[in-house]
Amino acid sequence: MHDERPVRVGQPWTWEAGERMPRAGLTSQRVVEQAAAVADETGLERLTLAAVAARFGVTIPSLYKHVHGLDGLQRDLAVLAVRELTAALSRAAVGRAGSDALRAVAHAYRQYAKAHPGSYAASVRAPAPDDTEHQAVGADAVAVIAAVLAGYGITGLAATDAIRGLRAAMHGFVALEGAGGFGLPQSVDASYARLVDALDTAFRNWPTAGADTGGS
Repeated sequence: MHDERPVRVGQPWTWEAGERMPRAGLTSQRVVEQAAAVADETGLERLTLAAVAARFGVTIPSLYKHVHGLDGLQRDLAVLAVRELTAALSRAAVGRAGSDALRAVAHAYRQYAKAHPGSYAASVRAPAPDDTEHQAVGADAVAVIAAVLAGYGITGLAATDAIRGLRAAMHGFVALEGAGGFGLPQSVDASYARLVDALDTAFRNWPTAGADTGGS
Protein backbone atom coordinates (compact mmCIF):
# COMPACT_ATOMS: atom_id res chain seq x y z
CA MET A 1 0.00 0.00 0.00
CA HIS A 2 1.47 3.32 -1.07
CA ASP A 3 1.95 6.13 1.40
CA GLU A 4 0.50 9.19 -0.33
CA ARG A 5 2.30 12.33 0.77
CA PRO A 6 2.11 15.89 -0.55
CA VAL A 7 4.88 17.38 -2.64
CA ARG A 8 7.07 19.52 -0.38
CA VAL A 9 8.09 22.58 -2.35
CA GLY A 10 11.57 23.88 -1.60
CA GLN A 11 12.80 20.61 -0.09
CA PRO A 12 15.31 18.27 -1.72
CA TRP A 13 12.74 15.47 -1.95
CA THR A 14 9.37 15.33 -3.58
CA TRP A 15 7.13 12.53 -2.44
CA GLU A 16 4.69 10.90 -4.79
CA ALA A 17 3.03 7.60 -3.99
CA GLY A 18 5.67 6.88 -1.36
CA GLU A 19 8.61 7.13 -3.79
CA ARG A 20 11.58 9.41 -3.27
CA MET A 21 12.49 11.52 -6.29
CA PRO A 22 15.85 13.28 -5.95
CA ARG A 23 16.06 16.75 -7.41
CA ALA A 24 18.96 17.90 -9.54
CA GLY A 25 21.08 20.97 -8.85
CA LEU A 26 23.02 20.08 -5.73
CA THR A 27 24.70 23.22 -4.38
CA SER A 28 26.79 24.09 -1.34
CA GLN A 29 23.95 26.20 0.03
CA ARG A 30 21.39 23.43 -0.30
CA VAL A 31 23.74 20.91 1.30
CA VAL A 32 24.30 23.15 4.32
CA GLU A 33 20.60 23.95 4.62
CA GLN A 34 19.81 20.25 4.72
CA ALA A 35 22.58 19.70 7.24
CA ALA A 36 20.83 22.30 9.39
CA ALA A 37 17.56 20.41 9.02
CA VAL A 38 19.20 17.13 10.02
CA ALA A 39 20.89 18.74 13.02
CA ASP A 40 17.66 20.43 14.14
CA GLU A 41 15.63 17.26 13.80
CA THR A 42 18.05 14.71 15.26
CA GLY A 43 20.75 16.67 17.11
CA LEU A 44 24.08 18.06 16.00
CA GLU A 45 25.88 14.98 17.30
CA ARG A 46 23.93 12.87 14.79
CA LEU A 47 24.77 14.99 11.79
CA THR A 48 26.57 12.80 9.26
CA LEU A 49 27.37 13.04 5.57
CA ALA A 50 25.30 9.90 5.05
CA ALA A 51 22.23 11.52 6.60
CA VAL A 52 22.56 14.58 4.35
CA ALA A 53 23.27 12.53 1.24
CA ALA A 54 20.17 10.44 1.91
CA ARG A 55 18.02 13.56 1.75
CA PHE A 56 19.20 14.22 -1.78
CA GLY A 57 19.17 10.62 -2.94
CA VAL A 58 22.88 10.71 -3.71
CA THR A 59 25.97 8.93 -2.45
CA ILE A 60 28.37 10.52 0.02
CA PRO A 61 31.08 11.19 -2.63
CA SER A 62 28.60 13.45 -4.44
CA LEU A 63 28.74 15.84 -1.48
CA TYR A 64 32.50 16.32 -1.64
CA LYS A 65 32.16 18.86 -4.45
CA HIS A 66 30.29 21.07 -2.04
CA VAL A 67 31.74 20.42 1.44
CA HIS A 68 35.14 19.45 2.82
CA GLY A 69 34.11 16.37 4.73
CA LEU A 70 32.09 16.27 7.93
CA ASP A 71 34.25 18.84 9.69
CA GLY A 72 33.85 21.22 6.77
CA LEU A 73 30.10 20.66 6.81
CA GLN A 74 29.96 21.41 10.53
CA ARG A 75 32.00 24.56 9.95
CA ASP A 76 29.67 25.69 7.16
CA LEU A 77 26.66 24.99 9.37
CA ALA A 78 28.24 27.09 12.13
CA VAL A 79 28.60 30.03 9.73
CA LEU A 80 25.00 29.66 8.54
CA ALA A 81 23.70 29.41 12.12
CA VAL A 82 25.60 32.48 13.31
CA ARG A 83 24.27 34.45 10.33
CA GLU A 84 20.71 33.36 11.10
CA LEU A 85 21.06 34.11 14.79
CA THR A 86 22.57 37.52 14.07
CA ALA A 87 19.71 38.35 11.73
CA ALA A 88 17.18 37.33 14.39
CA LEU A 89 18.89 39.45 17.04
CA SER A 90 19.17 42.42 14.69
CA ARG A 91 15.48 42.30 13.82
CA ALA A 92 14.59 42.14 17.51
CA ALA A 93 16.77 45.13 18.38
CA VAL A 94 15.55 47.46 15.62
CA GLY A 95 13.91 50.60 17.06
CA ARG A 96 14.66 49.63 20.66
CA ALA A 97 17.23 50.74 23.20
CA GLY A 98 18.26 49.99 26.76
CA SER A 99 16.13 47.48 28.64
CA ASP A 100 13.65 47.15 25.76
CA ALA A 101 16.43 46.14 23.40
CA LEU A 102 17.93 43.76 25.95
CA ARG A 103 14.65 41.96 26.54
CA ALA A 104 13.87 41.72 22.83
CA VAL A 105 17.31 40.38 21.96
CA ALA A 106 17.30 37.91 24.85
CA HIS A 107 13.89 36.65 23.74
CA ALA A 108 15.05 36.29 20.12
CA TYR A 109 18.17 34.44 21.23
CA ARG A 110 16.18 31.91 23.21
CA GLN A 111 13.59 31.49 20.48
CA TYR A 112 16.26 30.75 17.89
CA ALA A 113 17.87 28.16 20.16
CA LYS A 114 14.50 26.49 20.74
CA ALA A 115 13.43 26.55 17.09
CA HIS A 116 16.80 25.43 15.73
CA PRO A 117 18.50 23.38 18.45
CA GLY A 118 21.02 21.68 16.19
CA SER A 119 21.94 24.83 14.34
CA TYR A 120 22.23 26.71 17.61
CA ALA A 121 24.59 24.05 18.96
CA ALA A 122 26.70 24.47 15.82
CA SER A 123 26.79 28.25 16.25
CA VAL A 124 29.03 28.12 19.33
CA ARG A 125 31.90 26.55 17.38
CA ALA A 126 34.96 28.80 17.55
CA PRO A 127 36.36 29.99 14.20
CA ALA A 128 39.74 28.70 13.06
CA PRO A 129 42.50 31.31 13.28
CA ASP A 130 42.68 31.61 9.48
CA ASP A 131 38.94 31.43 8.78
CA THR A 132 38.16 35.06 8.02
CA GLU A 133 34.58 34.39 6.92
CA HIS A 134 33.67 32.62 10.13
CA GLN A 135 35.42 35.29 12.17
CA ALA A 136 33.53 38.03 10.32
CA VAL A 137 30.08 36.54 10.98
CA GLY A 138 31.02 36.10 14.64
CA ALA A 139 32.05 39.74 14.81
CA ASP A 140 28.69 40.74 13.34
CA ALA A 141 26.89 38.85 16.10
CA VAL A 142 29.00 40.45 18.80
CA ALA A 143 28.35 43.87 17.23
CA VAL A 144 24.60 43.44 17.76
CA ILE A 145 25.16 42.67 21.43
CA ALA A 146 27.58 45.57 21.73
CA ALA A 147 24.97 47.91 20.29
CA VAL A 148 22.46 46.79 22.90
CA LEU A 149 24.97 47.46 25.66
CA ALA A 150 25.79 50.86 24.19
CA GLY A 151 22.21 51.77 25.08
CA TYR A 152 23.28 51.44 28.72
CA GLY A 153 26.32 53.63 28.12
CA ILE A 154 28.61 50.57 28.17
CA THR A 155 31.11 51.03 25.35
CA GLY A 156 34.78 50.58 24.54
CA LEU A 157 36.90 48.52 26.90
CA ALA A 158 34.14 48.44 29.51
CA ALA A 159 31.93 46.49 27.13
CA THR A 160 34.17 43.41 26.98
CA ASP A 161 33.09 41.90 30.30
CA ALA A 162 29.46 42.91 29.71
CA ILE A 163 29.40 41.18 26.31
CA ARG A 164 30.91 38.05 27.78
CA GLY A 165 28.50 38.10 30.71
CA LEU A 166 25.43 38.51 28.52
CA ARG A 167 26.50 35.78 26.10
CA ALA A 168 27.34 33.41 28.92
CA ALA A 169 24.03 34.00 30.69
CA MET A 170 21.89 33.50 27.60
CA HIS A 171 23.85 30.52 26.34
CA GLY A 172 23.96 28.84 29.71
CA PHE A 173 20.21 29.14 30.14
CA VAL A 174 19.22 27.92 26.67
CA ALA A 175 21.78 25.10 26.75
CA LEU A 176 20.39 23.80 30.05
CA GLU A 177 16.84 24.23 28.80
CA GLY A 178 17.59 22.36 25.59
CA ALA A 179 19.16 19.50 27.53
CA GLY A 180 16.08 19.19 29.74
CA GLY A 181 17.92 20.59 32.72
CA PHE A 182 14.97 22.46 34.23
CA GLY A 183 12.80 19.78 35.75
CA LEU A 184 11.12 21.73 38.55
CA PRO A 185 7.49 22.77 38.02
CA GLN A 186 8.06 26.52 38.11
CA SER A 187 7.71 28.42 34.86
CA VAL A 188 10.89 28.38 32.78
CA ASP A 189 9.67 31.49 30.97
CA ALA A 190 9.43 33.33 34.27
CA SER A 191 12.92 32.18 35.26
CA TYR A 192 14.37 33.48 32.01
CA ALA A 193 12.55 36.79 32.43
CA ARG A 194 14.04 37.14 35.93
CA LEU A 195 17.49 36.40 34.55
CA VAL A 196 17.08 39.13 31.96
CA ASP A 197 15.78 41.52 34.63
CA ALA A 198 18.89 40.81 36.69
CA LEU A 199 21.09 41.51 33.68
CA ASP A 200 19.23 44.74 33.10
CA THR A 201 19.90 45.80 36.67
CA ALA A 202 23.55 44.84 36.36
CA PHE A 203 24.02 46.78 33.13
CA ARG A 204 22.34 49.85 34.58
CA ASN A 205 25.03 49.84 37.25
CA TRP A 206 27.95 48.58 35.17
CA PRO A 207 31.30 50.21 35.99
CA THR A 208 32.59 51.98 32.91
CA ALA A 209 35.80 53.52 34.19
CA GLY A 210 39.15 51.83 34.62
CA ALA A 211 38.02 48.58 32.98
CA ASP A 212 40.71 45.93 32.92
CA THR A 213 39.94 43.66 29.98
CA GLY A 214 42.99 41.43 30.36
CA GLY A 215 43.14 38.84 27.59
CA SER A 216 40.64 38.49 24.79
